Amino acid sequence: MRVYNFSAGPSMLFEDVLKEAQASFLDYENSGMSVTEMSHRAKVYDGIHNECLALFTELMKVPDDYQVLLLQGGASQQFDAIPLNLISATGKADYVVTGNFANLAYKSAKKYGDIALAASSEDKTYTYIPKVTIDSFRKDASYVHITSNNTIFGTRWKEFPETPCPLVADVSSEILSRDIDVSKFGLLYAGAQKNISAAGLTVVIVRKDLIGKELPICPTMLAYKTQADKNSLYNTPPAFSIYIAMLTLRHIKKMGGISAINKINVEKAAMLYDFIDNSTLFKNYVNKEDRSIMNVPFVTGSEELDAKFVKEAAANGLVSIKGHRLVGGMRASIYNAMPVEGVKKLIEFMKKFELENK
Repeated sequence: MRVYNFSAGPSMLFEDVLKEAQASFLDYENSGMSVTEMSHRAKVYDGIHNECLALFTELMKVPDDYQVLLLQGGASQQFDAIPLNLISATGKADYVVTGNFANLAYKSAKKYGDIALAASSEDKTYTYIPKVTIDSFRKDASYVHITSNNTIFGTRWKEFPETPCPLVADVSSEILSRDIDVSKFGLLYAGAQKNISAAGLTVVIVRKDLIGKELPICPTMLAYKTQADKNSLYNTPPAFSIYIAMLTLRHIKKMGGISAINKINVEKAAMLYDFIDNSTLFKNYVNKEDRSIMNVPFVTGSEELDAKFVKEAAANGLVSIKGHRLVGGMRASIYNAMPVEGVKKLIEFMKKFELENK
């Protein structure tokens, strides 16, 4: 029996994508083998690889002066790769810390240069996005780094900041969920296991003039030029994750593109927040204007009741809803592949739980 998986990642995939992958698993396009077995130098894999790159470019409206890279290592590896590749211009970079992963990125970057904390929301347990202006950042910084959506704490940048230098954003937990003007950024990066594919793939969209400026100490495999020069085929890529990404992108295109799926995401989030805001038991403490539409944390105010809720929810087919250890409570991650019906079922269960636990 399929369950509704509210995990922050790895997360749900579209059922049609899973079925298509299943149908071709033993024999992909009459090759006599699965994508997991074939050489990344084979012509049949070339079709998968290049279609995936083309679909990213099309759906995200990637300008011609940017390059899409399909990498390994997860978004966390980019915490080091980004300063190694981008900081050489001035040796300086500014970071805005709005959650756990933003803080990890900031700490990693400090090994490579003069890294400034431009703003932080740690003072209120990352329940808001700091107000910043272009004057919040150093004019001679090589780049400014933000985390566009904060998976653990449930906040997001509704509007992106104006910066005096290239803006870099970790968009792991909201990529493909809303239209993003790529031209406003020097670099975007995302781990695949939330909104794109299975774990193992990291997508980097980087302005071409920023490629090839890596520090001398940058490892070959972390240099963007290494992969850019080889169409992301310098070494064996995460082929199966790229294949699933291709199928997901096809599915999103068929649904009407990112703007169409964003309407569904807004609807799902509005339903859930509306129930929580009118509940006498459940609470969400995020500043309303900064609320994520991908990750919705909530609590009852009692650790005992929270634990009971998580256990009973799982028994009702609503799994992986336990909150992150840093904040406790519950968290519903309602990424692109979470259907409206899944959110409705969660709300129905929350209503029942509230009545039974007054």
